[in-house]
Amino acid sequence: MVRNNGVVHKTILPELEFLSRGKVRDIYDLGNCLLMVSTDRLSAFDVVMNEGIPDKGKVLTGMTEFWLDYLKDIVPNHLITADVNEFSNVCPKYADALLKYANVLAGRSMIVKKANPLSAECIVRGYITGSGWKDYKKTGSICGIEIPAGMKESEMFPEPLFTPSTKADIGDHDANISFDEMCKIVGENEGIQIKDLSIKIYKRARDFARERGIIIADTKLEFGFCEGEIILIDEVLTPDSSRFWPANKYEAGRSQESFDKQFVRDFLNQLSWDKNPPPPALPEEIINETTDLYLEAYKKLTGKEL
Repeated sequence: MVRNNGVVHKTILPELEFLSRGKVRDIYDLGNCLLMVSTDRLSAFDVVMNEGIPDKGKVLTGMTEFWLDYLKDIVPNHLITADVNEFSNVCPKYADALLKYANVLAGRSMIVKKANPLSAECIVRGYITGSGWKDYKKTGSICGIEIPAGMKESEMFPEPLFTPSTKADIGDHDANISFDEMCKIVGENEGIQIKDLSIKIYKRARDFARERGIIIADTKLEFGFCEGEIILIDEVLTPDSSRFWPANKYEAGRSQESFDKQFVRDFLNQLSWDKNPPPPALPEEIINETTDLYLEAYKKLTGKEL
């Protein structure tokens, strides 16, 4: 039976001030804070699919909340609350609307601090895979970083690589940039700081996940300025922003099974699609299996059912 894609492939809450729409999240301005709603939209190759993935937004929100708490001793973050029962107390001006849409918002929304995002995405690669593997086969390097010869696909790096990228608008593609180029965009001191934080976060999460049967092959992080300090923002270490592999099936020298949207990417790579809008349709079985993978990853990492 096909699962119902539900309320939130597209989310518009008319009583709230709509601020922006990302590939997956809708953001509303609540005055001194923001409401971030994770929809069930799915992007692949920076293109938003026409079909939603049921429960995906709840997995992203629940997993982000989990990691923000686990990592808060490394870096502060933007989360105020993810408990929908607290929303109206945090933002009494919008209490009526927040209560009205409580069923829609529950489990997939966070009220967060306002921050000025740094104009770069921080990618940490622990294993050689994806675009990094393709780059390595062609050039012997990844994003301009020389890599030892003879590495196998999916092999673990001796030390994680930091490979930042630009932040693309919907429909555009992120572009890899060097660390020096990133520092020119965000500032040298800030660049050094977020590189150090990104690698610390990745290593902490990698070791935690490995004990629970998941290999985090790589991840994408975002930071912003709030009240004069750098904080962690947006989603964190989710199946959308990371590659999750089942540890019990890992074997270097080949591509890996995954708990993340690589499953969808693999399907799309079989098609004659140029990775530009409009996207092809996702079959029902791909949608359902993707939901199952997201839910399994959530349970393995948090120890809880969604």
